[in-house]
Amino acid sequence: MVIPTEPIGSIPRPPELVAAARDAQAGRISPAELGPIAERALRDTIRRFEETGSPVITDGEQTKPSFATYPLEGLSNLAPDGVVIPFADGHTRRLPRLSAGPFRYGVYASQYLAAAKHLTSRPIKQAVISASALSLLYASEIPGYPRDHFLEDLVDEAATDIRQTLAQGADSVQIDFTEARLSLKLDPSGGLLENFVALNNRVLERFSPQERRRIGVHTCPGGDRDSTHSADVSYAGLLPVLFRLQAGRLYIQLASEKDPESVLKIAQQHLAPDQMLFAGVIDPIDPVVETPEQVRDRILLAARYIRPSQLGSTDDCGFSPFADDTSTSRDTAFQKIRARVAGTELAAVQLGGGKLPST
Repeated sequence: MVIPTEPIGSIPRPPELVAAARDAQAGRISPAELGPIAERALRDTIRRFEETGSPVITDGEQTKPSFATYPLEGLSNLAPDGVVIPFADGHTRRLPRLSAGPFRYGVYASQYLAAAKHLTSRPIKQAVISASALSLLYASEIPGYPRDHFLEDLVDEAATDIRQTLAQGADSVQIDFTEARLSLKLDPSGGLLENFVALNNRVLERFSPQERRRIGVHTCPGGDRDSTHSADVSYAGLLPVLFRLQAGRLYIQLASEKDPESVLKIAQQHLAPDQMLFAGVIDPIDPVVETPEQVRDRILLAARYIRPSQLGSTDDCGFSPFADDTSTSRDTAFQKIRARVAGTELAAVQLGGGKLPST
């Protein structure tokens, strides 16, 4: 038996790329000048990912503006006064607001995957943003474009984003659903969460059972600048609803959870026989690099509740979901990934699973 291990997605961008992206946004440099800087960052990210021994890698989201807003690049029907997301340390992030219909993606994730595939033969996982996150763009009624029509367009576009990525040869596709836990903070009744899950299932229903085995959903309390937006919300209200998602894989933050065992007990009750659970064993916000032995022990704890044949390991969250987040260094991120890979192999040996797939 093999215990699969995968990253979530983002890697901190090099300072050169962060500065260049800021200059490009301000109009101080052209896209043509930004391009070579971004490609150098992508090449370096792929190389360093391969050096960790990770059997599956990502592009580190080096050229995405953020995990959530990449589909909005180049759109002209947006206003800046959208939904505000507050974080525990007091800082905020703000989504744009859709000002006119129809809604279409400006960029699909397959574009990022295609660029990365030219640089490696290693299997690549591609993250995409959830339909539920983008539903927050419709913050007020738009004349001539009712919300129901927007949601129909959104489901079409979100499904296209996933389908193109699968067709491009992604090893798997991960839907980022970090707003799941936040929804219970915004609406403790759970109604918003139910709506979010129903919307995401409208997208997942477009795929066959075989395709859904390659599609996963990631949830966490949102990590940005060493802070979170919903870590104070209990998993107890989230997981029973989350496991109703028609996805073959669930990636769940656990390493930074105060009581991971209680979360695993809930997961044990709701994980379907045909689903995989990837347990978070690395805390991207903690500056201390985990040891392989710590990772091993976290996996062994998870294996007390989840069948090893349905268990994988991952990171709690991306290391830099927003392009300008430099709170974690690239060196630290790759050291943590290396520890996850080594610790997963230790756990596999102890559970009788042998080694990771050959790379």
